[in-house]
Amino acid sequence: MPGSPENLSTETGGLPPGISPQPSVLPLPREIWTLRDLLLFIAFIPFAYLASDLLALVSYVVVRPFVGWRETAEAAQKSTFFLLAMQCLFYIFVLGYLLLAARVQHHQPFWRSLGWRRPSGRQVGGWLVGGAGLAVLAFLALMIRPDSRSFPLEGMFSSRAASLAIAVFAVGIAPVIEEVVFRGLLFAICEAAVGLRFATIVTAALFATLHIPEYWPAWNHIVIIFVVGMVFSLARGRSGALTPSIFLHLGYNSLMIVGFFLAN
Repeated sequence: MPGSPENLSTETGGLPPGISPQPSVLPLPREIWTLRDLLLFIAFIPFAYLASDLLALVSYVVVRPFVGWRETAEAAQKSTFFLLAMQCLFYIFVLGYLLLAARVQHHQPFWRSLGWRRPSGRQVGGWLVGGAGLAVLAFLALMIRPDSRSFPLEGMFSSRAASLAIAVFAVGIAPVIEEVVFRGLLFAICEAAVGLRFATIVTAALFATLHIPEYWPAWNHIVIIFVVGMVFSLARGRSGALTPSIFLHLGYNSLMIVGFFLAN
């Protein structure tokens, strides 16, 4: 009979009246993230940067008497460990913000909203090898056009402990968070607003811009990072997923770190 519990259950997929069934296919990232999200994210960045700097500084001042650190807070702010701690805190703020935006504002699973897809072991291996291959090409390019001036990142490898800390950050943290921001959030917004080609070029350019403070005035490194970023963005665009760029980035950074250790 029309209106009977049996018919209502059939029409709504077995759900109680008034509750709409969830779509079987999740929306694409470009359908989730908007220009409004971009503006809010840009507004959040200065807050996250200042909060991470303040939190790292306060933590150092509080912990210093208990562990016997002798450096003043002002001197500590220039050390590799302080800069890495601040960067980690900044990335935590960024990741937390995006997680809340995905779950609270857009009601979507965080990773899927940014384009993550579960890969096979073979795919992961191929992407890691591909990223390592990019690092080899980068080393060859640097041999053709060697550095003529020093750059800030070189100074951060001030000790064995500092080098190990940089390695952990560059391999275990940076590839994931940077890809979430550039090939996840920003790529989706640029693709929706203008198109795939625009998203590919702009995210690669912004990715290179992020690394300018580390390498300036060694512009050859910045050009290489732009080219590498283009590969990451092309992988994101062609696959429609965030997964390839994360593992390409991981493979690239891993071999680059090995190269830095061998060269120093």
